[in-house]
Parts: sequence; C-alpha cells; structure tokens
Amino acid sequence: MANERLGSTIGVLVFGMFVAFLNQTMINVAIPHMMTELNVSATTVQWLATGFMLANAVMIPISAFLMESIPTRVLFISAMGLFTLGSLICAVGPSFAIILIGRIIQAIGAGIMMPLVTNIFLRVFPPEKMGAAMGTMGIAMMFAPAVGPTFAGWVLAEHSWRVLFFLMIPLGVLEIALAMRILSNVLKLSYPRFDWPGAVFSTIGFGALLYGLSEAGSQGWGDTIVRLSIIIGILFLLFFVWRQFSIDYPLMNLSVFRFNVFSLTTIVSCVVNMAMFGAILLLPIYIQNIRGYTALQSGLLILPGALIMGVMSPIAGALFDRVGIRPLALIGLLITAITTYEFTRLTAETTYTHLLWLYAWRSFGMSFIMMTIMTAGLNQLPPRLKSHGTAAANTARQVAASFGTALLVTVMSTRTTEHLATYANTLTLYNPTFVESVTRFQAGVAAAAGLPPEAAGAYATSLIGGLALREATISGINDAFVVATGITILGLIISFFLRRPRKASSD
Repeated sequence: MANERLGSTIGVLVFGMFVAFLNQTMINVAIPHMMTELNVSATTVQWLATGFMLANAVMIPISAFLMESIPTRVLFISAMGLFTLGSLICAVGPSFAIILIGRIIQAIGAGIMMPLVTNIFLRVFPPEKMGAAMGTMGIAMMFAPAVGPTFAGWVLAEHSWRVLFFLMIPLGVLEIALAMRILSNVLKLSYPRFDWPGAVFSTIGFGALLYGLSEAGSQGWGDTIVRLSIIIGILFLLFFVWRQFSIDYPLMNLSVFRFNVFSLTTIVSCVVNMAMFGAILLLPIYIQNIRGYTALQSGLLILPGALIMGVMSPIAGALFDRVGIRPLALIGLLITAITTYEFTRLTAETTYTHLLWLYAWRSFGMSFIMMTIMTAGLNQLPPRLKSHGTAAANTARQVAASFGTALLVTVMSTRTTEHLATYANTLTLYNPTFVESVTRFQAGVAAAAGLPPEAAGAYATSLIGGLALREATISGINDAFVVATGITILGLIISFFLRRPRKASSD
C-alpha cells in the first residue's frame, strides 16, 4: 500500500475509533440528566452502560468470523452504520426502552469496529513498525476520554443530553463517506463455517458472566442473582471452550494461548485493566461524593492524565519498536504501582492539585503499556491467527475490567462498613474521652446556633455520625487502592518474563 494511501487509511480508522470512544465517555456524564428526564432509577439507567458492555462483549468473539467472511470495507462501513443508526435511535427515542435498544445497536457496531481496526493495522504494518502503528491507534483511545467528559459537561450546562447523541450522527455519516472513498479490502477472506453452538455458548457465557460481575459491584457477591449469573456464565464458557477445541472451524481459535508471549501479555493486560478501570470508578466517588467537587471539576482533574496518555501513546509505540516490550512494561508498571500506592493515603484534606498530579503520573506510567502490551502478544501470532488473537485478547481484557471494578467496589464497601463499626465501638458513652469531647462540642453548637441543649445534642450527634461515615468511606477507598496496588505489582512480576517473540510464521 502506497504511503499516501496508507496515511489516508490510518486517518479514517483512527477517526472512526475516536468517534466510538468519544460517545462512550460523553454518555457516562449524561446519565444523571437522563435519570431525571426519563424518570428512571439509578439501577435502571445503569443498563445504558451495562447493556452496551454486554452487547459489545458478545460481538467480540464473533468478530473473528465476520472478518474472515465479509470484505473489510463492507464490514467497517456496516459497523459504523450500525453505530450511527444506534445514535439516531438514542437521540429521538421517546422512552428508556427505545434508547436502550439504540445503545445495544451502537454496541454491536463498536464491538465489530475495535477488533477490525486492530487487525487492519496488523495486516498493513510489518512487526518491526507495529508499535508506532498501534500507538497511533491509541491516540483515539486516549484523547476521547480526555475531551469527552469535559465537552459533555459543557454541552449539558446549556443543552439536553439528546444533543450528545445528535452530534454523533453527522460524525458517523462523515466517517462512512470517508470509508467508502478511501478504505480498501485488506484482510484475506477464508469463508469459514459459522459455529452456531459456539456462538450460543459464548453469548450466554460472556453475557451472564459480565452481567454477574457488573452487578456484584452494586449488589454484593452474596446476591443470589449475582452468584447464579456468574455460575451460568462460567458453565457456558466451559461449554464454549470444549466446543472450540472439538471442531475444525472454531468461532474463536483458542490455540492462540499456546503462544507463550501472547499468553503472558494477555495476563499482564488483564491485570492492568483490573487495576485501571476499578481505580477510575473509585476516584470520582472520592472526589464528588466525599470532597464535594462537581462533575465538571472531576472531569477536569482527569483531563491532564488522559491528554498525557494520548500524547505518549505514539511515543511509547516507537520505543516499543526499538527496545521491545519488557523495558516498557517494567518502567510503566513500576510507575503505576508507586502512584497507585500513593492513592492509598487519601485523607479529607488531600488537595485537588495533589490528586491531579498523582493521576497524571499514574497515566504517564500506564501510557507505556496500554497499547504496547497487546501489540507484543499479537506480533507473535501467525497471520491466520491474528483475528482470533485480537478477539481473545479483547474479550479477556473486558472480563478483567469488569471483575476488577466489581472486586475493588466490593472491597471499598465491605471495608467502609468495617471501619464504621470500629468507629462505633470506639465512640460510645463508655469512652470518657469521647463523652467529654461530645459534651464540649454540643455546648459549642448550642452557643453558636442559639439552640436549646436537646436540639444541639441531636444536631451534634448527626454531625459526628456524618464525619464518621466520611472517614470510614475514605478508609475503605484507601483499602481498595491497596488491593489495586497488589494487582499492579503482580503484573510487574509477570513482566520480568516477557521477551521479544520470534518472528511469526507466515502460514
């Protein structure tokens, strides 16, 4: 492919990825506004995110078959068309159910697009230039989370949340027009037979498992629905694995895990996703719920870190081509581990500036591994397995992100309850120091507010209870970051075993 045409192709693909990721990051900010207008609960509205994730996860294993059966150009345009159609349905949908259908259609398009773009990059670039190429693709994945929340906050200050979906429509139409003009068919077609039992097993397995993991974060691991979903998911995934190893034309060729570098990089990538996505959820809880900052201030706090990841993505890719994955993984995970540990020391007085710098340094560390780690593993695979490797790696990463989020949220909530119980046992009427302090505090409240002693006592007790809950929650978040630090250190240890893979065979 000529350099000029290659550059145009990359531009089209990166722009498409940017639009898809921009939509996802903007909608997260709009969810509270949608709750109010659609008159639905937090549990119900969360299905806009959960449904998207489940549909996306179901499509990823099927993507390998689609890439080997449908011409590249047609598949990409179809995926972008589905995404745009879903955006239109969400923008004009009169009810929550219709909007949820639109989100699922969006997710089907996005679930095809991500592995498809990755495989196009793997096809048009040689292994020695793959780091820089995937780093370029990473720009879309990093810049969208940087500008999405802030831009959405600005739009929502003046307009309806529907504007966010309407904005996706012209961008999607423009991307389709560019793809029709520029994109060519680059992936080889083998027209495999479609494995219907495997598709059913993977759909039920991944769908039930991810639903159970996502609900575990809010309902707890002891919830009957959570346990049943996870058990059903694991059971059907075992059926899926058995099916894939027992037929000649598997939906997802799991023999990719026989390649040692691919397997190790997938494990490290899963570990990174567990720590990253869980922490992304914990930080806004601390910033907004505990410290009282606005959603816009929360978005601005993560903006520098996201911009750093976007700028560093191609630089890390170029370094990967020169020095390989091990130095980058070790440096990146070491920085990530240190900065994650620093988040275990949050207090009610931790400054906004300190949080901003800490998150920026953590993002700097992660920028060395976000795209390069997957690239290193895919480089080891022969061309005939790259589509299956992409599907397997992306599926594993998505499951790990869901598990990490559920795990860290569970640690936070459980430890918050334990810390609150400890405070309750300490701050009792049998503790003379506490009784003396409360008496003085009640007297001060009565004098300052002009309240009678009984009312001042009730008000003071309420304030003390609120302060105890705040401190317990902060301690719970700190404990969750301790677990995230341990997960990151595990990835750091595994990274010592990474090496440059031998050049993949051409079969």
